[in-house]
Amino acid sequence: MKRGIVILLSLFVLTAVGYFTVSKWAIRHETLAFYDASRGNRPVEVDVAVRWDREMQANAGMIILPVAVLNHGNTVKFTEYSFLANIFAARGYMVVSIQHDLPTDAPMVTKVGELYVGRQPQYLRGIANIRFAIEEMHRVQPNADYDHLTMVGHSNGGDISMYFAKLYPDQIRKIVTLDNLRVPFMTDGRFKILSFRSKDPQFKTDPGVIPPEEVRQKSGIQVVQTGFQHNDMRDTGPDKAKATIQDMLDKFLDDESPLRPVITKTSPLMTDAGPVAPYAPVAPGASAQN
Repeated sequence: MKRGIVILLSLFVLTAVGYFTVSKWAIRHETLAFYDASRGNRPVEVDVAVRWDREMQANAGMIILPVAVLNHGNTVKFTEYSFLANIFAARGYMVVSIQHDLPTDAPMVTKVGELYVGRQPQYLRGIANIRFAIEEMHRVQPNADYDHLTMVGHSNGGDISMYFAKLYPDQIRKIVTLDNLRVPFMTDGRFKILSFRSKDPQFKTDPGVIPPEEVRQKSGIQVVQTGFQHNDMRDTGPDKAKATIQDMLDKFLDDESPLRPVITKTSPLMTDAGPVAPYAPVAPGASAQN
């Protein structure tokens, strides 16, 4: 009886206020705090963004929510990408934005010549955060698809997204990165990738991260060269940058056509670290997003 009432209410809402269900005002944001006992009760905060009508349908067992995991840049808070979270939520996704860094964590330092210039420990910590947060979200919202994730990330968060896909490719639906600099793209064609690139002299992409155009075409990788700065790609960025990214992202999410895997000599599966940059330019004040 209770489920029937929820279903009828949900259908009524969809009919009565259909326009507002795609606006930002219909998106609910909630911050949750989880504690990972396996890592000394490490706190893992998440911001959940979901369209309230879609959430009602999921709670009634009518639908399964697609899930997008949003990963922030170095030293940036998990709540500073609402312009991205809202575009996914408006599309019916449940967006889980995860806080990866804690004040007690050691600062991220570039170590030239090391794997991913020394950033691998941060990527592995981020992946542990993702896996733990998803496990906890199973209890919060069981009617969601946690087996086929859309990974989204800016800068270091984009590298975490790509590294997660490298380790767990069967759990990936799509990837969206904004100026990730270190981890080479997956090129086996299992899923589509959209990447926005900045035009910023202080933030240089490492050699080998972005594959050649012919490989991108075969592998379902779309690279968008923007004229924006690296740090424009978050909530504090100019409205023009955010609107441009949202527009391109909306078109990318429109395309649900399947991508046939194409593993060839020119588009190998990323199974190793890829080339390590011979140097890592760090300008004064630029390290926050590197």
